[in-house]
Amino acid sequence: TGDAKKRLEAIESLEDLGAGFTLATHDLEIRGAGELLGEEQSGQITEIGFSLYLELLDRAVTALKSGKEPDLEKPLHSGPEVDLHVPALIPEDYMPDVHLRLVLYKRIAAAADGEALDELEAEMIDRFGPFPPAIQNLFRVTRMKLRAARLGLRKLEVGPLGGLVEFGPDHGVDPKIVLKLVQREAKTYRLDGPHRLRFTAKNDTDEKRTRAADALLTTLGVP
Repeated sequence: TGDAKKRLEAIESLEDLGAGFTLATHDLEIRGAGELLGEEQSGQITEIGFSLYLELLDRAVTALKSGKEPDLEKPLHSGPEVDLHVPALIPEDYMPDVHLRLVLYKRIAAAADGEALDELEAEMIDRFGPFPPAIQNLFRVTRMKLRAARLGLRKLEVGPLGGLVEFGPDHGVDPKIVLKLVQREAKTYRLDGPHRLRFTAKNDTDEKRTRAADALLTTLGVP
């Protein structure tokens, strides 16, 4: 059949690592994903991608189970933003296959805790060798995102001359801790409205910025 030929062509063209993911995507395009048990294609799943489709579907199902109307206009929450002004990525010369890099980015971002990141680090080192600095930074930033999420932070930025902390609407930081910081170290910390804490500090190397971010998260209440 025509679909069988398309599947054979897809199998024949894929020989690299990560080919299974790509093959599954091709198969999804061939059979359609509007009806999960049928062949009819509905909606724009090809336009938004299968991963985003699943995230939207999961959000809608969760809302309906709790008796709420799904708000599909609300942006997907991707967790706190952590910016240390350092390169944090998987370099092409470390992992040439673009599809595999995308899969690993997704797995790193989806890690639920530090233990899951430890296992992923060990797996990558075993498969591809020791990490270059950019991947070390990627895992450090991801660990900080997990810590920031536990406190309900929206953003943590540490640059060469300072940075900021932006608190989410339902954050768990004790206001007394923030007030003590501002009062005790007024030259370093200052409040910028009700949801932002700014600070000035010279952190002119990647290592200094990483240590400063770690220390600040600990001070705010995340071990």
